[in-house]
Amino acid sequence: MHTKVVKFGGSSLADASQFKKVADIIIADKARRYVVPSAPGKRYSDDTKVTDMLYNCYEIAAKGNDFEKEFTQIKERYNSIIADLGIELSLENEFGTIKSCFIGKAGRDYAASRGEYLNGIILAKYLGYNFVDAAEGIFFKEDGRFDAEKTNEILGQRLSVLENAVVPGFYGSMPNDTIKTFSRGGSDITGSIVASAVNAEIYENWTDVSGFLICDPRIVENPAPIKVITYRELRELSYMGATVLHEDAIFPVRKAGIPINIKNTNSPQDEGTMIVETADSTNSKYTITGIAGKKGFAVINLEKDMMNSEIGFGRKVLEVLEKKSISFEHMPSGIDTMSVIVNRNDLDANEDDLIAELKKSVKPDHIEIERNLALLAIVGRGMKSTRGTAGRIFSALAHNHVNVKMIDQGSSELNIIVGISESDFENATKAIYDIFVNQQI
Repeated sequence: MHTKVVKFGGSSLADASQFKKVADIIIADKARRYVVPSAPGKRYSDDTKVTDMLYNCYEIAAKGNDFEKEFTQIKERYNSIIADLGIELSLENEFGTIKSCFIGKAGRDYAASRGEYLNGIILAKYLGYNFVDAAEGIFFKEDGRFDAEKTNEILGQRLSVLENAVVPGFYGSMPNDTIKTFSRGGSDITGSIVASAVNAEIYENWTDVSGFLICDPRIVENPAPIKVITYRELRELSYMGATVLHEDAIFPVRKAGIPINIKNTNSPQDEGTMIVETADSTNSKYTITGIAGKKGFAVINLEKDMMNSEIGFGRKVLEVLEKKSISFEHMPSGIDTMSVIVNRNDLDANEDDLIAELKKSVKPDHIEIERNLALLAIVGRGMKSTRGTAGRIFSALAHNHVNVKMIDQGSSELNIIVGISESDFENATKAIYDIFVNQQI
């Protein structure tokens, strides 16, 4: 039997009307056998996510203060979903247990995980699916790292005998049976883990957007969607700030060779974005796959005659950064110059000491620090086989009066990163999108 694992985000399960959409999607395809729900998200812009409500409630309880009002609001949120769905279900026993654990200071991870736990119980009841507590199938090691081997074996065995199941996202259990959560957005990871455990045909990640877009819609109005993207391209774009899928969710399914399909709960007919291990450049309508970037960088510029012939120069520079606990983003260099791109916040507390240490260690002829730098990555598997890609990028930037301060291209030719002034960031994004998308249509 074909098997799909489907994960639904908080906005997809915020209220009963969204639950009904989710149920329709699941029932429409018999292969959608295993479901991973998040906690209820916002119902409207000024609403509060249940996870945040739980964190707040637990903080009050942990201080020994009365949390009855806050806990009642959480109960009402779930009870309203149950009532509106018209199902026969009471969570009073679960509420009682959770309340006692709050009083007993069971921990923030336990508190936060109850959002997914309760939502999973409701969704399983509504669908008529089995409920499998994630604490019984997803495991962490003593040091807090995810135990992939144990999880894959036990969760795989547990689910193999169930025709269908709902497994709450976001959490698992430690060896001492306490609850531990993944980082925020961790339901994405749970979905990937479940998909790997059952050797799914595909992992569908349902959210409130129809997949990835070529660039930030806050900068470019209605940017074109990305239909197919490789894991490597996704990593590059995620690192530079593009966010739809939790980055750690890539690895379990990538290792198992399972593709991910990002879909929209509110527009299930949309194709969404397919994330795959490899893809031919002909699968893309455009030369580039995506554009992403971040502000908040600074560049340390070092100049020294005959730098290229001085053995160990680069190592000494990096040793100074290491001593100051500063990591670097990029390090383009020339014959007599070296530039080190770092996070501006890391630099602020160390600038004077850093300059003094660099002068002492490598004795540059000149050193300066330039702030307010933004990095913009142009990513695409089609760039390698298309002549003149770099030329088009720089032509577009020059035409729009954007000064390029730094250029870095990896050996894979998968991406080109340019350093520009923060004030040029939006203009540069629009210029590159225009030349590769609007003018390529």
